[in-house]
Amino acid sequence: MIKSSTANTVPMQLRRILVKNSYLLALLLLIIAVLINYLLQPNFFLPGVLNGNLQTYLPLLLLAVGQAIIIVGGGIDLSIGSIVSLTNVIVVHALGNQSSPSQIALAIVLGLLAGLLAGAFNGFCVAYLRFQPIITTFATSFVFLGLAEWVMPSPGGTVPADLANLYTSNPLGISFMIWVIAIVLILWGILRSTRFGPYLYAVGGRPMSAYQTGVPVSFVRLSSYALGGLMAGMAGLALALTTGSGDPLIGSPMTLDSITAVVLGGTRLSGGQGGILGSILGVLILGVIRSIISFANVPTWWQTLVNGIIVILALAGPGLVSLIRRQRA
Repeated sequence: MIKSSTANTVPMQLRRILVKNSYLLALLLLIIAVLINYLLQPNFFLPGVLNGNLQTYLPLLLLAVGQAIIIVGGGIDLSIGSIVSLTNVIVVHALGNQSSPSQIALAIVLGLLAGLLAGAFNGFCVAYLRFQPIITTFATSFVFLGLAEWVMPSPGGTVPADLANLYTSNPLGISFMIWVIAIVLILWGILRSTRFGPYLYAVGGRPMSAYQTGVPVSFVRLSSYALGGLMAGMAGLALALTTGSGDPLIGSPMTLDSITAVVLGGTRLSGGQGGILGSILGVLILGVIRSIISFANVPTWWQTLVNGIIVILALAGPGLVSLIRRQRA
């Protein structure tokens, strides 16, 4: 009896560790993916190759962080890719042919402000008008995409070389993306140490209980969408610096990728669990998988198939676990 009790305690402890540190599985998957990619690409760890890969991951990383904040709070944003497109073209259009510091600053502020307002609009519809998040953000995705095409009907524009070089530079020999990840994690840690952090998890996990204990549920939800929109604005800016131009359709494929990265990172789509560290690892996993597909000469449509399967498994996972438990009982 003692042995049986001890055996049952070990899985329970392991389960608690995985729930509390939901990013551990993503970390293991990343290590496996990197090892496979290294076998196919022996120069993977060379500084130039590694830095180039990290720069291409940054826009999706920023977007996944924003999506993770929204999902942790119990929502989801299907328009986040369209917000990226909108902010991308606004930044490039505002730059025009001038590269003065004031013009660059104005373009960046306008782009980030557009992302913040777009996210806040989604949050207002979900939190205060009580619209369904999926339907609302699916509809607004077309609104934001239409605005992006109105600002810039076709790809074009140029980004000043000095601004683009700042993005590709390696301050103190460290990739720009590493600096961004460090800053994002520090800001997330500060945010979680405030009241907003516990409020966000409470709203995502048990909204009615949170409301009954005095948590400003509507404000927290609106804030999560606004933060998600701001991160989408940063992703749009990063894409402008990466490509050197604007494109009104550039963010559309990124919505599913952002959700997939969040799920890979251990964040539940039902909300109340997870965080941005796992989402960052999820983006790195997706990036390495793309590299593996490329070097293994596998058709690129496998990437889309894998993304869809991951999301389906994430949705079906809790139900399958409950079914297995009932069968055992």
